[in-house]
Amino acid sequence: MNLVLTENRAHLRILKLNRPEVRNAMSGPMMAELMAALDAAEADRDVRGVIFTGEGSAFCGGLDVEELKAMAARSPEQHRADATAFANMLERIYLFPKPTFAAVNGHAVGAGAGMVCAADFAVQDTKAKVGFTEAKIGFVAAVVAVFVMRQLPEKHARDLLLSARLLGAEEAARMGLVNEAAGEGQALARAIELAEAVTANAPMSLRVTKQMLADAPHQSLQEGLKQAAELNAAARASESLKEGVASFLEKRAADWNAVAER
Repeated sequence: MNLVLTENRAHLRILKLNRPEVRNAMSGPMMAELMAALDAAEADRDVRGVIFTGEGSAFCGGLDVEELKAMAARSPEQHRADATAFANMLERIYLFPKPTFAAVNGHAVGAGAGMVCAADFAVQDTKAKVGFTEAKIGFVAAVVAVFVMRQLPEKHARDLLLSARLLGAEEAARMGLVNEAAGEGQALARAIELAEAVTANAPMSLRVTKQMLADAPHQSLQEGLKQAAELNAAARASESLKEGVASFLEKRAADWNAVAER
């Protein structure tokens, strides 16, 4: 059975976690399939954005129970390898060169909530809950916390990571953990609508902007301005800008497929 289902909607690629019998709990094999699916989506020029969602009633219920049970018997090296694999998956989502969207159709807990934080945009169903419940079972949301701290002010991050409570869609949107709340059963439809609007923009512009945003927290003001000047100069000479200006003047939709740079 495929642990990640793939569906194309025009220029969007939907990746659906497919272990509904265990609330799409994250496992090593599922992470491997998800990474392979992201590689395929990046390589496909027709794909301009990726949407994550879950099969059945949950988005992702956290780490697989069987893997949690097996932790006691693993060596320190195995624990480190498992943690690194999870960190690599979230980093891959966060740095993915095309826009990413989480359609939170049901509960997103632990690893699932980490995916929500790592995605560029997130839409949460009103019946869904999102949270970082690791502290309830004596675990530590260490990897996920890296992305929580990039998304939220420290007081909110401390609240969620220390209390281990679950958030409804309205509170998650007010806090900034997700972009918006969607009506019941409408998270995927709204995510698709949002993705269509975002990916109508120039792929090159989106890719470069994403990299710039990822770099910004590590840079001084001077480093940020130096990079910005270089990126601005490159954009001025780009084929994307030529096509964008031409389409604006000719009052037509831009044909990004005709632009070599993506």
